[in-house]
Amino acid sequence: MKVIETPLPGVVVIEPQVFGDARGYFYESYNQTKYREAGIERTFVQSNVSRSAKGVLRGLHYQWPNPQGKLVSVLEGEVFDVAVDIRRGSPTFGKWAGVMLSAENKRHFWIPEGFAHGFCVVSEFATFSYQCTALYDREADAGVRWNDASIGIDWPISQPLLSEKDENAPLLQDVAAERLPECIA
Repeated sequence: MKVIETPLPGVVVIEPQVFGDARGYFYESYNQTKYREAGIERTFVQSNVSRSAKGVLRGLHYQWPNPQGKLVSVLEGEVFDVAVDIRRGSPTFGKWAGVMLSAENKRHFWIPEGFAHGFCVVSEFATFSYQCTALYDREADAGVRWNDASIGIDWPISQPLLSEKDENAPLLQDVAAERLPECIA
């Protein structure tokens, strides 16, 4: 397993070791010991799968309070996946990191608690897998606008298909401080 750092502390890309031959392939999608050695010492309590069509953008989502860390990957297709630091007091507040995730590259993306998460589908469809460190909490569900100019994400699509919730999400500057996590050094 190879761990690739991003500009955001704690947000990493994980490349599993893939064993393949004429029959297909095998890889460990999660190994608690190896992830702990890589600094990801979390317990996953909920696993989700979503399927989306080309051009769909989901995000930028987070929970506060009761934050979720997310280990994400793509089972079919390809997405551009993004993490945004929304922790008050963080030196990287409002900064983002993005990575292409696909069934072909088998990469995983670790988004710790305190970061907003989103992705857009660049293939005809994508089946997306999430492992979460906290259960979904409707009361804590929150989001930031996908195209907030202060964040400046360079999305590979310009006219995404959005849910009403995502289309109407607030700009980061308009989110009340108590609705954002705090950076704990």
